[in-house]
Amino acid sequence: MGALRILIADDHELVRRGLRSLLEIHPQWSVCAEAADGEQAIALSKQHQPQVVLLDISMPNLNGLDAARAIRRDLPQSVIVIVSQHDSTQMRQAATAAGAQAYIAKSQIARDLVAEV
Repeated sequence: MGALRILIADDHELVRRGLRSLLEIHPQWSVCAEAADGEQAIALSKQHQPQVVLLDISMPNLNGLDAARAIRRDLPQSVIVIVSQHDSTQMRQAATAAGAQAYIAKSQIARDLVAEV
């Protein structure tokens, strides 16, 4: 069985780098692509067919919720995890409505990311 392919989408390079380092500790996981905005996340999802997509909500060009809807439509088998600095019930509900299976507050990444993936 091949490595679990993961796409990371966040407009901050340091966040992407941090997520990558947390994920790539696991030899059975591979970050197949990184996106800096929602439009790029959609295009790279189509190209790389990741099994897991990590999406920030607040990104330029297209936000993570709209990107999640498009990715869910194009790749219904992919698991979408929203990773956001916004930790409110309303944002969690919006993420679920957009097709995300999980929601992680950025303040809880170290504790929750590996378990969700």
